[in-house]
Amino acid sequence: MKNVLTDIPYTEGQMGKRQLVDEKHLLVMQVALKPDQKVPEHRANSNVHLLVVEGQITLTLAGKDLVAAKGALVPVAFKTLMSIRNASTDNTSFLILKTPNPSEMEP
Repeated sequence: MKNVLTDIPYTEGQMGKRQLVDEKHLLVMQVALKPDQKVPEHRANSNVHLLVVEGQITLTLAGKDLVAAKGALVPVAFKTLMSIRNASTDNTSFLILKTPNPSEMEP
């Protein structure tokens, strides 16, 4: 059993992350961002939902900014250009739920 509220993978200098579930139809990861840390710009490699479990994140999805606070569940469509940053002064953590697992997606 894993607890997403304990042992959050914060690191110095860059985003922290850990894999929680890696199955054929589901990949779940946890990302931890200290203030001013970010997830580099990339395209969603599956159907994605982001669930904020601590703090808040600022997402840029297809060129539009969105702020998501604790408890928010944000859908991100396959191949959407996105970046995520912690623009606040507090730590933040969120879950990335991908279905199916990107290994099952066609290029």
